[in-house]
Parts: sequence; C-alpha cells; structure tokens
Amino acid sequence: MEMYDAMFERFGHQGWWPGDGPLEICVGAILTQNTNWANVEKALDNLRNAGAMSVAAINEMDHDALAELIRPAGYFNIKAKRLKNFIACVSASCDDDIGAFLSRSVLALQEELMPINGIGRETADSIILYAAQRPTFVIDRYTCRILVRHGLIHPEDDYEQVKDIFESYLPEDLDLWKDYHAQIVAVGKEFCRPKPKCAGCPLESFPHDCSEYQ
Repeated sequence: MEMYDAMFERFGHQGWWPGDGPLEICVGAILTQNTNWANVEKALDNLRNAGAMSVAAINEMDHDALAELIRPAGYFNIKAKRLKNFIACVSASCDDDIGAFLSRSVLALQEELMPINGIGRETADSIILYAAQRPTFVIDRYTCRILVRHGLIHPEDDYEQVKDIFESYLPEDLDLWKDYHAQIVAVGKEFCRPKPKCAGCPLESFPHDCSEYQ
C-alpha cells in the first residue's frame, strides 16, 4: 500500500479502463495486445463509426471487413480472429447479451475465457476486472519488471504466483485493484522501462536494483 500511495500521489487516480460500456472494454482489452492505446482508440472509433460496436454486429461481420476496421491496432488479421472468437463465445453462451456473459463469478468467467484462442491470462483478467467489475488482479510485464527490481518477486515466478502476492496482501477492493494496475502501467511506461529511468520515479525511495531485470 505504501507503493500504491506513492504512485497515486504522483499520478492521481487513473480512471481506467477507458471505454463506453463493458463490450467496448472487452474489445479494447483484446485489441491492446502488443500495441499502444492510441492505436486501439482509432480502431474503436472505426467500429463505433461503422455501427459495429455490438455483439451481433461483430459476430455477423465478415472477417476481412472487421480486420480493416481494426487495422490501426496492428496485427489486424490475428486480432480480428481473436475478437471473433471472443464474440462467438459470448453469442453462443448468452445470446449476444454481454451483460449476462459478464455477470458470472470470477472463476466462472476465467473458465469461460481462458479456452478462447487468443485470450491469455492477462487479457482474461483485464476483462474480468474492468468490464465485469469483478475483483481479480491483472499482471503484466510492467508489474513483473517493477516487482523484480524492487526485490518482491523472483524473475522465474509465474503469473499466478505474482497475482497471489497482490491478492493476498491487498484489501479486496475493486476500485483499488483497478487503479493499482493502472498506476503500475504509468510507472512502467514513464520510468521502469527496459532501460530504467529511476530519477524522479515515485518508487525511487523504495529499495531497488535495476540490474536484476530487463
């Protein structure tokens, strides 16, 4: 919590995840894989402007047409396939009702999302935390880099081990978990890069060794 407080003091509340409604958040979580958010926003704008921001519209859309709309997000053919896989799952299990799909427990959602081709643990947890509004902590490369450099985890620790640290030592507070992940992303982007920029980092006062992780 001391680390969170230091990040919060520097950056303020991050207001994550950007998106107009749960479906848009889900789509954004899939499109943001291996790209920056500015490019995702362009792809989301294309979907909105085409009247395609609905489960039914994406499900019925031709793959090539969808790929063209999301082209700004990069890897557009791969991501179109992943998005169609996700949408097909929603449609098959809940008849195009994204609210019903997301209304289930964390465990039920993980069991539904993880088998979908193209949905990894980070993307699944992002959907659960931000779209379904269920408490599950999201782990990404920034999280691992920061925690290794601050001596809180080992480089070989896996996703679930790192996740367990946060979920065991933080109060189960949905808004806290959402903003904590966002604060980590802010630190990772601005300071804790592969080549670290420690001067001025809100976590600079905490013990760290940047030679430990690239």
